[in-house]
Amino acid sequence: MSILHFGRYKVETSHEDKFFFAKDEITKGDLIEYYRKIAKVMLPYMKDRPLMMHRYPDGIEGNDFYHKDVPDYFPSWIRRVSVPKKEGKITHAICNNAASLVYMADQASITFHLWLSRSDRLHYPDRMIFDLDPGNGDFAKIRMAAIQLRDFLRELGLKSFAMTTGSRGIHVTVPLLRKKKYASVRGLARRIADSLAQKHPVEMTTQQIIRKRQGRLFIDTNRNAYAQTSVAPYSVRARASAPIAVPIHWHEVENGSVGPRSCTIGNIFQRLGQTEDPWSTMRHSYLGLAEAERILVKKGG
Repeated sequence: MSILHFGRYKVETSHEDKFFFAKDEITKGDLIEYYRKIAKVMLPYMKDRPLMMHRYPDGIEGNDFYHKDVPDYFPSWIRRVSVPKKEGKITHAICNNAASLVYMADQASITFHLWLSRSDRLHYPDRMIFDLDPGNGDFAKIRMAAIQLRDFLRELGLKSFAMTTGSRGIHVTVPLLRKKKYASVRGLARRIADSLAQKHPVEMTTQQIIRKRQGRLFIDTNRNAYAQTSVAPYSVRARASAPIAVPIHWHEVENGSVGPRSCTIGNIFQRLGQTEDPWSTMRHSYLGLAEAERILVKKGG
């Protein structure tokens, strides 16, 4: 057991030598240390957002579960937000400091998933996300689709940012002013995806049924709904070598220098020392959707 201090907070960690990624000999202690070190970079993207923890008490080869409701035993200094649901409410954790992040890592939270809105305006997302899913794992197809989506969004007056998910795909994120509710944002995202798929019918689809996609890349807009989540930037994924969801530059998408799982807890800090944050301008890029909707209608979308 160790005690880590974060200003007025302290976190007791345990079982640090337990293998969480056994084949790679990556321990729970390694995971905790990663989140301790990445906190300064990661926390701005988590701030004030309800989260869902994906927990693996016995590592990635053991049983896992998604945890939304904050357990009673979590320390009182971890922020919470109560969210209404059909039958009562659910209380989510919010991760605004390094102590909270490390504590949840010690609770075997390998991956963090975030709401697209913040706790003060739960019904108004500030992100629109397109999840590009290749189905067959062809990352070249994803790269091409991401670039075509970026260019189409530019035509609509929207700026976008790319992130490898640490799994198979790329998320393309559009930062939004918090003026539209989820239903409006999701509706526009679907119209954009449909328009792009119509422009590239051989390569892309918005077809929900897998067998009807016929090998085409799926443009998934389903995350743009109330209470849905998306993997947090710099979150570890429960896969071999402990890959990470990493924001990337558009030129890296274009030249293919970063693959879907090429960034791991073993090399991410080398990358951070060599390149500026690809999402550093996101906070200056929030836009409304009225003009994008007008242009899309003009295009017939």
